[in-house]
Amino acid sequence: MNQSLTSGAELARVLLHPDSIALVGASDDASKTAGRPLTYLRQAGFAGNVYPINPNRLMVQGERAYPELSALPQVPEHVFVLTPTESVLDTVRECARLGVKVVTILASGFSELGDEGAAREAALRELSRNTGIRILGPSSLGIVNPTTGLRLTANAAFAEPELRSGRVFVASHSGSMIGALVSRGMARGVGFAGLVSVGNECDLSIGEICQSTLDDPTIEGYLLFLESLRHGDALRRFALEAARRGKAVIAYKLGRSDAAAEMAATHTGAIAGEDDIADAFMKDMGIARVGVLEALLESFPLARRMPLAAQGPRPRRVGVVTTTGGGAAMAVDQLGIRDVIVEPASSQTLKRLSDAGIVVAPGRVLDLTLAGTKYEIMKKTLDIMLEAPEFDLVLAVVGSSARFQPHLAVRPIIDSANASKPLAAMLVPDAPDALAQLTEAGVPCFRSPESCADSIAAVLARRYPGQQPAAREFSLGAHALSEAEAYQVLEALGVPHAPVVLAKLSASAPVLPFDYPVVVKLCSAHIPHKTEVGGVVLGVADHHGLEQALGTLGRNLAERAPGVVCDEALIQPMRKGLVEVLVGYRVDAEAGPIIMLAAGGIWAEVARDRSIRLAPVNVEEAYEMIDEVKLLKTVSGLRGKQRGDLDALAQAVSSLSQLAMGDYASILEAEVNPLMVMPEGQGVLAVDALVLRR
Repeated sequence: MNQSLTSGAELARVLLHPDSIALVGASDDASKTAGRPLTYLRQAGFAGNVYPINPNRLMVQGERAYPELSALPQVPEHVFVLTPTESVLDTVRECARLGVKVVTILASGFSELGDEGAAREAALRELSRNTGIRILGPSSLGIVNPTTGLRLTANAAFAEPELRSGRVFVASHSGSMIGALVSRGMARGVGFAGLVSVGNECDLSIGEICQSTLDDPTIEGYLLFLESLRHGDALRRFALEAARRGKAVIAYKLGRSDAAAEMAATHTGAIAGEDDIADAFMKDMGIARVGVLEALLESFPLARRMPLAAQGPRPRRVGVVTTTGGGAAMAVDQLGIRDVIVEPASSQTLKRLSDAGIVVAPGRVLDLTLAGTKYEIMKKTLDIMLEAPEFDLVLAVVGSSARFQPHLAVRPIIDSANASKPLAAMLVPDAPDALAQLTEAGVPCFRSPESCADSIAAVLARRYPGQQPAAREFSLGAHALSEAEAYQVLEALGVPHAPVVLAKLSASAPVLPFDYPVVVKLCSAHIPHKTEVGGVVLGVADHHGLEQALGTLGRNLAERAPGVVCDEALIQPMRKGLVEVLVGYRVDAEAGPIIMLAAGGIWAEVARDRSIRLAPVNVEEAYEMIDEVKLLKTVSGLRGKQRGDLDALAQAVSSLSQLAMGDYASILEAEVNPLMVMPEGQGVLAVDALVLRR
């Protein structure tokens, strides 16, 4: 029986530093996929025992081959299964019986290929649970540790004679991407502490593997290539611990789809979308998400230079100095597209520059073009900018001198690399030597304005992970509460709502404790979307109109929803605020609880003007969300316009987000749409609410 790996450190050891390896299905032909791992391990000088398994040959690539795992002189710690899909399950069963600790599976043909493949993958998962054997894959191209010569991979990119070691660990859903990053890294002088292709993650996930390596002092950061947000809980645990230890995490994620909208009973899922939720998850977990592949490699030095802070405001302001106006304009343009603030130099900073003999025109960028490209001018300018309080980060954009005269403008950047404030560089010409010098000095450096801006924006957008709720089960088996019951949940949270009177459709209209006009709505847990069945009557002016409205609702119910039993209506006074917003909460299957603030009303899904965070959020974080919703700028007091009660809105958003905490574990979705934002000092008011409970 297999002895389960009991610690993350032991898992990392067996994955990255195994003493012995078996290659099941190893080919004698080194050019074939199944022949590559043995070739690569020998070329790289792997010092552990390697056992080729091939029942049809006595020798494989000049080495003794064994007919089966049970014939080996020892139980290997790590087995790489290179055989076709049909034989994989039997091989893994044999590995478990012998006590193998980790199995990597190359073959595809599992959950990605319909019901039959999904059944095979489920059987692997069950085998892992029952025996303790850990499984990497299926569809994994393997794992690489350049430091030890472990090239346990079938990826053709690892035929490289030399692999540079570094301090960054790469984990990827895509096997081909680990090879692509290695080749791109070599071109930039970037090395790696390890690379792993996780494939389908039927057992071992990116989050668990990365977390197991956090104690390794040689690993300072992580690059993730994500096709989806699978195993979100494991990724969350890893990211939290990485942030606590100050280890940077950079991610490139595919899958920009709205598939989640099809599953959403409320507007919240439809408006947020699967990828937007993943984006919020990564930012709130302190992960820098880039959108340009080149930035995946280039962002790590900047993220390491700007560690996440648990307290204090997040850095946002970038100061730009340049020896080329056009190059700086490109960088500023790309930064602006990504909502990064390019801060002009203050009058005090301009005076310090002038006193140092450096005269530049006031503006968004400190342009040294007319001053001439000289070491002394660039160095003095950088010294002053790096001390200026208005900048959180300084970006130096260097023109043509970077290629043939790097001593003029690149050297002063290198000599300023150890300043207390982060400094980055973008080189406009193709200047590989200068890039190599900057990389060697640890200066974040970029080859294009797109990757430069993408990296800066991703690093600045990270938030230090805050209070996190306990993991909870996700279930599609949810049922709606009636609107009246939903208001009881809001009351418990402290979210204000319009006063309510309940009336029977079959009885006389009640006397109301509030003034007309009123709105009358069907009230039933079985009718979450009342307008679809004609279940809302607006602008009821008097008692007689109320009698008529109740009759209308009863007739509409009988005609449009004949199978629904409902004899209750909800009556509220008509209210009008300055703007209508939607505040939505839901438990995402992978990201966990989220809170969303969006432009509300009937056009909410069309406008998609929203801000998303992991829940819960405090009031300060709710204010950040308010700043990100464009509609709310209309009630922020700009240009003499009436200001809305944004303080009350921030409190309401924070209060609703507390559904993420333990007392409300049964609630999967909750939505207030619309929430009226009243004039300043008059609060906010919920006039419709929907709550879905497990």
